[in-house]
Amino acid sequence: MKTPLAQKSRLGIDFDNCITNWSFVQKLFAVLNSQDTHTFHTMPIQIFAPAAAAPAITNRRDDSDDEMELDNEDHAARSSKRSKNIITPGEVITSDPQWMRGHGTYTNDNGDLAPIIRSTLAGTLQKTNKLLSVVPLRARYTPEIGDLVIGRIVEVQSRRWKVDVAGALTAALPLSSINLPGGILRKRTSVDELNIRTFFEEGELLVAEVQSLFQDGSASLHTRSLKYGKLRNGYFMAVSGVGGGAGVVRAKRQIFTLQTSSRGGEVDVILGVNGYIWISKHIEADKSKDVSITSIEEQVKTTMYSSQNDDISPDTRREIARVAGCIRALAENGVKVDEEMVRRSYDASLDLEQDEGEEGAGFLGGERGRLIVDMALRGSG
Repeated sequence: MKTPLAQKSRLGIDFDNCITNWSFVQKLFAVLNSQDTHTFHTMPIQIFAPAAAAPAITNRRDDSDDEMELDNEDHAARSSKRSKNIITPGEVITSDPQWMRGHGTYTNDNGDLAPIIRSTLAGTLQKTNKLLSVVPLRARYTPEIGDLVIGRIVEVQSRRWKVDVAGALTAALPLSSINLPGGILRKRTSVDELNIRTFFEEGELLVAEVQSLFQDGSASLHTRSLKYGKLRNGYFMAVSGVGGGAGVVRAKRQIFTLQTSSRGGEVDVILGVNGYIWISKHIEADKSKDVSITSIEEQVKTTMYSSQNDDISPDTRREIARVAGCIRALAENGVKVDEEMVRRSYDASLDLEQDEGEEGAGFLGGERGRLIVDMALRGSG
């Protein structure tokens, strides 16, 4: 059976040389419909006019800062101080020459045009004046001199301890950088090296200060202060590696005492800059009148390196757990962790418990945690 296209001479239409347009299509089907139905097996055909092209989709964010051109689709977007959109490694940020690249970015040659700024990390875009940088979603702690950190002993060597401080490298705590029991000031001897495990063992927690940095970026710690040393009678938690503005921030005070409700008493909170946090029962320091003001080391007791915990009442344990839940809620909701926000979130949890009663009071996560954080932020505003 012959097809319509095979009957070129009979129809009188040159399909190879014709111009395909709307009038031609109409003429073609008019001729086909006029032919003998015994020769052509036709079926009803409906021809619709072509639909209009869909409009181009553009993403536009309206904030209060200067505009920057994005190279992906030449979108005009306004950049805030810290965008909530996640940028992936290699993604184009901008090619506008008015912007400078910062941490987490790199540039590549774009010929005669302005260099293209791309991301090297997975994180959020941060703009400081005309400087663009990418804040990673999770990052290792970078030690700085003077930082108060909480660490865990991971290795005991002959003259020092290796301490995990949530950094890329372990920190070192030399034997000469600790207080000896009784506050004795003398040179460390071979006997001290043999008894090094009587001070700190593997797995024990301590609070220390970054004294110096080595060439490879690792830190050297010291505990030559009454507020530093072995940690006991408390609860350890970690919010390390949280980026995007959350986690523990450097502040004037990293150690503070929180007055809890009811019979919980006082609770000590240590916020390590490295993201490690210690919440413990408050222990009053001995105030002996016989101690010299200039010789603070004389207050160092022989029990300072004891690993035995004191008795902690159930009420104090409950308040320690409440403080830990508040800090965890702050970290999960991307809010900085400092003394002010810890106090505000703790007060908010008490108010929420008073309004809702005892039901579910022990759980501070999920929607309840978000509500506590919102109440704390409104109180800070």
